[in-house]
Formats: sequence, structure tokens, C-alpha cells
Amino acid sequence: MIGTELLAAAVLKALAALDLPDIPVKFERPRNRDHGDWSCNVAMQLAREVKKNPRDIATQIVMALEAQELPDVDAIEVAGAGFINFRLSHSAVGQQVRTIVDAGPQWGRTLVNDGIATNVEFVSANPTGPLHAGHLRGAFLGDSIARMLDATGAKVVREYYVNDAGRQMQLFAQSIQARMRGEDVPEDGYRGAYIVDLANDLAAEGISADDQSAILERGYRLMLDAIAATLASAGVTFDEWTSERELHVEGIANAITELTARGEIYEQDGAVWLRTTTHGDDKDRVLVKANGDRTYFAADVAYLRHKIGRGFDHMIYVLGADHHGYIGRLQAIATSWGLPKGAVEVMIAQLVNLLRDGEPVRMSKRAGEILTADEVLDEIGADAARYIYLRTSSDTTLTVDMAEVIRADKDNPVHYINYSHARIAGIGRKAAEVGFEPMPIDTTDLGLLQEPTATALVAQISKFPEVVQKAAADRAPHKVARYCEEVADAFHKFYTECQVIGPDPELSSARYWLCEATRITVAQGLNLLGVTPKDTM
Repeated sequence: MIGTELLAAAVLKALAALDLPDIPVKFERPRNRDHGDWSCNVAMQLAREVKKNPRDIATQIVMALEAQELPDVDAIEVAGAGFINFRLSHSAVGQQVRTIVDAGPQWGRTLVNDGIATNVEFVSANPTGPLHAGHLRGAFLGDSIARMLDATGAKVVREYYVNDAGRQMQLFAQSIQARMRGEDVPEDGYRGAYIVDLANDLAAEGISADDQSAILERGYRLMLDAIAATLASAGVTFDEWTSERELHVEGIANAITELTARGEIYEQDGAVWLRTTTHGDDKDRVLVKANGDRTYFAADVAYLRHKIGRGFDHMIYVLGADHHGYIGRLQAIATSWGLPKGAVEVMIAQLVNLLRDGEPVRMSKRAGEILTADEVLDEIGADAARYIYLRTSSDTTLTVDMAEVIRADKDNPVHYINYSHARIAGIGRKAAEVGFEPMPIDTTDLGLLQEPTATALVAQISKFPEVVQKAAADRAPHKVARYCEEVADAFHKFYTECQVIGPDPELSSARYWLCEATRITVAQGLNLLGVTPKDTM
């Protein structure tokens, strides 16, 4: 299908012929298919500058465009207050099907972020307990953002920041040690059943209940392995696991030295401070306390410096809802290091409310009353969990009824989308059963796809690259999810009204390839969400 680049070039040529100002030309797809395939508001943009009625300007532009005799454009019309609508020919519609099939797994991929080195850090839960159901939201969000950025050409590194330093690690070790001794855990310790399991495992390995250092190291490693296993079962893997503990060795001291040289550090009341208020933060932050202890904030400062040193152009932090206060301070750290605005981006994954039998499930890692991520994955499956978690914008609270997620009907969006993919796969199997072999796509007359439901389906799947770019730019996987639902809906309407494998081999071939283009689009959309497309249901 003729692209907006060619249409924009034609509009600019028309503006030049009319001696009108050269301005950026943008296109949108009309909400109403009766208004054509593309719409442009360039006349309305020019109206104030040239002091003319926008409809009159649009009429002149249309006449200049028609004089160019654009291929693959059937009609150009003035609409509304001065919109210019373009209606493409059936041959152009068919060409889009061919473009999608030829692209295959590359369909939807672009180079708008070509070569941008991007770090996406997400999950980063303390290695003091199993991941709970809420952690899955950040896991799926970060992974999907990484997938979308990769699809737009960025060089993406997925990173897990391991908070393996500080008091929580000591409490973790003391909790395991207490259970190994048959004692109650410290007042602020961890009380989950997993602590008892770790205590038993360490005792079975011959680790002494008196060796707190060994308990800490082995318990921490076992817990981190369990977290990695949970994430892997959810289809989430990382390129880098960065240890906070290692930053404490030299990273923090080096960071303070560099920032002191930059004039960003001062001492007061025996403590070392970073001047974050000069960079938009609500207060200056302590790096080293008067007693010599380094703060968590100091590690955050060193961690960002660590990322900068690895050559990233853009750094995205995906944090939980309880980290909202980190946005200002992380941006201040970035400015302290001299990074340009926008180089550091902070996303907040809001809370998840889970229901079981209509009752809310409480989550508290320390109290031991948690619904673990493993339980969610076991109950509804990784694909369903991913889709439902990603279907809603990350900046709103999510409520999930797990009984609804596994329901197999059209009201369940996970089932509805996968049913469309499976149905298309079934068409291929049916074709083989009845001995139908579609004509090669290069020789198929795709201009036969003239039914309203067929052209509507082509228009819908043609939007995919735009959707990917927009979703990637907005860090919004839910836009891909909702788009997949729209494609599924358009396909089911087409399938209901149009027999794919019928008596006319040419028409059957055209419809077959439209189905294949739709399958490719759905599959690529689901892949961006980390959901495995199903061939059978």
C-alpha cells in the first residue's frame, strides 16, 4: 500500500506548485472507513498563515494533487472543515497484504530508534524472598518495553539490579539462622514459610547455624536462583545482573570523588550531601551519614554512573508503585552527572489487586501472607498472566480476577485473540485436507479483496508498524494488546462473511493470503507482549 512518505512528498509538491508555505505534513487514519484510508489536515494548518479559508486551500491542494495522477490513489476528497482524505485503489490494498507476507517475522519492525543504546532495568526485587504477584507487573512491563524498543531498532540491555547490601540482607540471614536454631525470627525479620525451607536446605548442606556469614551468602544465592527461575518460567530473562554490594566496593567512593570535582558535593553536620535541589529535587540528599554509613541513595548515584560508563544513551527504570518518590531524585542524579534531559526515564508500575473467588488476596512478604508469582503462573499460565497484566496501562491500578482469566469465551480477550490466530492456522490445515494449494502470492490477484470486511481487515493490519512505533515511544504495551483485539475483531467479521476456501481458486488464494497476513500481524503483536501465539485451542 502506498505509504505516507509518498503521499507527503506529493502534498509538498502540490504546495510548491501553489506557492504555499512548505510545512511538515502529517497523516492520520480516519476513524470512519467511509472517509478513506488516510487523512491530512495541512490546509487547516496553513489557513491562519495564508489568511484563507481552509476548505478553499484544501480544494486547491486537491486539484494540484489530481494533476499529479498519483498511482494507487483512487480518490482525493475535501472533507469537514478542510481535511484532505485519500482513498487508495484495490491494487494498493492488495499490495499491503503482499508486503506483510513478504516481511514475515520482520513485519512491524522499524529503525526509528536505530542504534540507540538503551538500558531497561526492571523487577530488581530484594533477594530476601520469592517474587509475589505484584512483581509480575513490573517484570512483564519491562520485558515488553524492551521487546518494543528492540523492534524499533534500539540496542537494548535488560538489567536486574540486585539489592544485596544493607540491613534487609542482615535481617534475611538472621531470620534463616533463627529458624535453623528452632527460634522465632527477629521482630523485623522475614516470617514466610520459604524461610523455614531455606533453613532446612542450608542445614542439609551442612552449614552451621552459628555461621551467619555462610548463611547469608548461601541463602542469598538460593533466593536469587529461585527469583531467576520464576522469571524464566514467565518468559523473562536478563542480560545483566548488577550487584549493589559490588558498587559499595569502589563505585560509591569513585562517584563521590567525581561529583566533588564537579562541584555537586558538600559536607554539613559531618555528613556528605549531593546538591539535588539545584537539579529539581525537593531536598538535598545524604550520600554518607555522619557515622560513615553510606545511604541507599549513594548506591543509586553510583549505579547510574555505572550505567553511564557502559555507554548507554538512554536509561529506563521500571519501578513499583511504592517508589514514586524516586522519580525526582533519579532525575536529579542524572542532571548531576551532566546527562541531557530525557536520558533517564522512570516508569511506575501501579499496584495489582488480585481476586480469588471474589475475595482479595493479601500480599505481605515479611508476614508470610503472599500470593507468589509462581502460584499465579501455575494457576493461569504465563501467557494469560502476561496478556492480562499488560492489557491495562501501567499507570493505573490493575484488578485481576484469576477465574475470569482462564475462562474460554469471546469475553476473555486472551482467549479471543489466540482463537483468531488458531482459527487462521486451522484454515491452513483445512486447505491441506481438501487439497487446496493457494497460488503463489506474487501471482495472486489480491485486488479481488474488495468486500468491506476484507478491506477493513487490510486497513487494520496495515496499522501495525504505526502502533508499534507509538507504543514503543509511549512505553505502552497496552496499546499493542488493545490493537491485537481490534485485529481479532476485524478478522472474525471477515471470516464470518467471507468463505476463505471456496470454489473460486483465485478468490480463495487472495483470501488465504489475507488470512496469512493477519496471522503474521497477530503473532508479531503477541510476541511484543511476550505471549506465545497458539495454533490450536
